[in-house]
Amino acid sequence: MITLTLEIEQALIEHAGQQGTTPEHLALETLRKQFVSTAAIEQQSKAKATLFDFLGSAIGILRSSEHVPDGAQMATDSNKKFIEALLKKREQGQL
Repeated sequence: MITLTLEIEQALIEHAGQQGTTPEHLALETLRKQFVSTAAIEQQSKAKATLFDFLGSAIGILRSSEHVPDGAQMATDSNKKFIEALLKKREQGQL
């Protein structure tokens, strides 16, 4: 536990408000930047990363609505579209 002086506490509250965060979060981040090595911070960030962070560049767009108005709807009726494609190939003698 760290006891803050009134002066430091007030400054921390003010700066946190300006940054739109909590005084606790600001204090932790400031202390982390000062005392924890960059490599340790990066390793900790990677450990908290999601599966999408790990695979994102390899799997394409997860939310097409971010790129196409109303979304691309690519998964809609995918079974039906697959069957139609197979039937078309069969009719063409390619299957």
